[in-house]
Amino acid sequence: MDSRRIVIAVTGGIAAYKIPELVRALTSAGHICRCVLTREATQFVSPLVLETLSQHPAGDDLFDSNSGEIDHIAVADWADLVVVAPATANTLAKMNHGITDDLVTAVVLATKAKLLVAPAMNVNMWSHPATEANVAALHSRGVLMVGPEAGELACGWEGEGRMSSPADIAEACHRALTAQSLTGQVVLVTAGGTSEPIDAVRSVTNRSSGKMGFAIAGEASRRGANVILVAGETVLATPPCVQRIDVQSALEMHEVVMRELPNTHVVVKTAAVADFRPARAEPRKIKKEDLAPNEGIRIELVPNPDILADVCAKVAATSGRQVVVGFAAESHDVIPAAQRKLARKGCDFIVANDVSRTDAGFNVDENAVTFVWPGGQIEELALLPKHQVASEILDRVEKKLGERT
Repeated sequence: MDSRRIVIAVTGGIAAYKIPELVRALTSAGHICRCVLTREATQFVSPLVLETLSQHPAGDDLFDSNSGEIDHIAVADWADLVVVAPATANTLAKMNHGITDDLVTAVVLATKAKLLVAPAMNVNMWSHPATEANVAALHSRGVLMVGPEAGELACGWEGEGRMSSPADIAEACHRALTAQSLTGQVVLVTAGGTSEPIDAVRSVTNRSSGKMGFAIAGEASRRGANVILVAGETVLATPPCVQRIDVQSALEMHEVVMRELPNTHVVVKTAAVADFRPARAEPRKIKKEDLAPNEGIRIELVPNPDILADVCAKVAATSGRQVVVGFAAESHDVIPAAQRKLARKGCDFIVANDVSRTDAGFNVDENAVTFVWPGGQIEELALLPKHQVASEILDRVEKKLGERT
């Protein structure tokens, strides 16, 4: 996503030692970070570490105006988002009641930016009626929250109160800074490869990792969509706030997609679906010792259903207004093959990529794609991280949705 200005406000919980990881995650995503701390927070994390990672001054003194860099009004005005992490029970109470007796609470009260808090405290403190009342009041004023999680706490107790992981807080930041442009839309994404069984242990599959589809699902969710992710063979974790349905074969994926189609507004077909499957899957493992010496086996392949074509036909037959996006993973003749596929299937546009490249496509984090449109228009993107490619795809999906309203 576009670079944004994020203030990370660190308070005096032991989870503050994780904040350098949060700074690194946000700066790696291209954001500009500045850190402010309470005096207590400096017992757990050094301002120098945060300055080094953020490349901006980190202050802990409300009245230090020597450089003018840590003035709380200037910092509050600078921010697009203020993240309070960890947010102690004491800080939540101050935020609720407008008490400003340190740099963190002064910045929080003065800012017009969005506020995101990541609570962290003992389980009894978290469940105390006073904390619950403070959290409810902050919720009612539009303050966003991530966590806390349940688990083993630093105090030795077990229960809810552990600060969310830096990765989850970073994801919450991305979500808070993303326009909710797909709110109310149901987006169905297929991802990963299918696996067509030969016998009890072997299958016909492909090298698709599912990374492109998962990136699209995650970005659609950040934009406020209700996302259904139909996932084939992949080891990837489910993006936050996404409904995941795992399948194995093309037949299973076809069944799920056609079942969910009537309730969707957008279908993005990134999955690498096997074109063929064995006509018969042996229920037991085929053992080499059961074959004659040097004897092989013959596997008869039969066509799998064409999910994208069936989706497009269903949408056309019902005068549906869904936007349907197809993918063309080609090893040669990329653009002509994608144009022929677009003509055969009838979707809104095709995203074509060359899977013979070693720096893009299967099993890597970047992709170089070309958008192929029905009118003959071709849009080629440079090599980009897959999350940026996902954003480009959804920008075009939103434009198509706008044309149909």
